[in-house]
Amino acid sequence: MGLLSLLRKLRSSPDKELRILLLGLDNAGKTTLLKRLANEQINHITPTAGFNIKTVAADGYKLNVWDIGGQSKIRPYWKNYFENTDVLIYVVDCTDRKRLKETGEELTELLADEKLKGVPLLVFANKQDVSSCLKTAEIAESMGLVSLKGRSWQIQGCSGLQGTGIQEGMDWICQTIKNK
Repeated sequence: MGLLSLLRKLRSSPDKELRILLLGLDNAGKTTLLKRLANEQINHITPTAGFNIKTVAADGYKLNVWDIGGQSKIRPYWKNYFENTDVLIYVVDCTDRKRLKETGEELTELLADEKLKGVPLLVFANKQDVSSCLKTAEIAESMGLVSLKGRSWQIQGCSGLQGTGIQEGMDWICQTIKNK
């Protein structure tokens, strides 16, 4: 390997490693979003029984994304993954009106944890490709995001199936980390 090749490789290596926690209720679309981020096929997705980890590069960052299952029996174990989290991504199924209160309560409980104090929050309002879905403003209002204090937050409409809105959310993460 020549010097120029070595310099190019070093230059393209991510400067900083970030730990991102990807949470949300079961069937919200967390694993689909994770696979989209990793440029993997999404035609066969099964419920996450434990966790998945993918590492993706974005804007000079090495993002270690931890996708933790969202079934009610797994949620009490979420707290075991809070340590050293740089960004929290919370995924909401915008078609699941029946569990909107439940997902809001789960998020409120997460944000109250001392280990996540001040951690930037990105809410992916997923399944925006479905005509009957709730819009991002409705989600933000009903989950109390508009009254959050002491942390940077963003809500981003997206569709895991179509891949829309995901890049915008990741851009927000990178920009927020740069501004810290």
